[in-house]
Amino acid sequence: MHDIKMIRENPEAFDAALARRGADPVATEIIALDESRRALATELQQGQARRNEASKAIGQAMGQGETDKAETLKAEVGELKKSLPLLEEKERDTGTKLRDMLASIPNLPADDVPDGADEDDNVEISTWGEPGKFDFEPQEHADFAPALGMDFESGTRISGARFTFLRGDMARLHRALGQYMLDQQTQERGYTECNPPVLVNNDAMYGTDKLPKFAEDSFRTTDDRWLIPTAEVSLTSSVMGEILEEAVLPIRLTALTLCFRSEAGSAGRDTRGFIRQHQFEKCELVSIVRPEDSEAEHERMTDAAESILQALELPYRKVMLCTGDIGFGARKTYDLEVWLPGQGAYREISSCSNTGDFQARRMNTRYRPDGEIKGTRFVHTLNGSGLAVGRTLVAILENYQQADGGVTIPTVLQGYMGGIDKLEPV
Repeated sequence: MHDIKMIRENPEAFDAALARRGADPVATEIIALDESRRALATELQQGQARRNEASKAIGQAMGQGETDKAETLKAEVGELKKSLPLLEEKERDTGTKLRDMLASIPNLPADDVPDGADEDDNVEISTWGEPGKFDFEPQEHADFAPALGMDFESGTRISGARFTFLRGDMARLHRALGQYMLDQQTQERGYTECNPPVLVNNDAMYGTDKLPKFAEDSFRTTDDRWLIPTAEVSLTSSVMGEILEEAVLPIRLTALTLCFRSEAGSAGRDTRGFIRQHQFEKCELVSIVRPEDSEAEHERMTDAAESILQALELPYRKVMLCTGDIGFGARKTYDLEVWLPGQGAYREISSCSNTGDFQARRMNTRYRPDGEIKGTRFVHTLNGSGLAVGRTLVAILENYQQADGGVTIPTVLQGYMGGIDKLEPV
């Protein structure tokens, strides 16, 4: 959500920032709608004040025997009682239209976000590790993982396309990954472990900018709840509507949860394998901070996600998304892309975003600076994957695959696997 005052004061700058994202100018329309709403509100207040004043005057006129005046005032009050509800409805509808319009406009990109049309214009910031050398032709995980317990057929038979049934040590490795990520982010990176709901209401989805923009990409229940597309929704919404004391900031939260996405906009993409599923697990990172701390927090969060890839010794690169590829609610995003030798390409495994006060305005979440009694400010919120468990599993399978069809388990995970150091074909 955007600050209407900022749009009124800087309409050209607002439209220029939107243009960097390829969006049409809207400042003039927003300002006109806001002026109409404010004029209606003023007219409504004046009408209500006159109704109260005239109602009071009726009694005075009657007490003084001024019958004609009293009747005139009664007629005026009667007309106001008819017109004011219509005016209230018009003012409410105009306010709703303005709110909906503001909610449909993406966040403005930070100044250092590179301009570009799509993912081809993203900028590589750094790389870590070297792709491994194989003395055989490395395969994609979809071709050898079924023999290790990644059962695509059963998942499809039970639930349909983009569901997978993990068995045996494959399921254990998936669990080990999630536990390792959660332990690292809580014990080494200072995040507080949470176990939030995976069913949320409209307010939680709206506040974290998933509604109305991404309704088609999410699953909705028959009682009007939503299955979370990411734990960002639950974790960030835990401060929805609150006024926080500055002393409690920063708040850093993490959770390992199931996530659900309909993938309505991804037809034909990653239909093979375990890359793009309707149901998956992710270790999510969320921070709520003061505005002046959000840029540093963004770097810190991204580093926390990178540390998992480094510990697993998975080659990856860090890229900054351009204006044409950045997410709806983000002002700046780093993607971490892990090397998949079977595909011979880097693939996204984490996305860490600074949303500024965009979500905080939608959630009405503020903090009270130390020493100030009345003044409050909007917090900044950030979110990132630390990491997506399924995609990390795929990366391990492809990078640690062996010529015999087995997969060596990374050293840091072997303790979570009860000492097992290799997945063997069955």
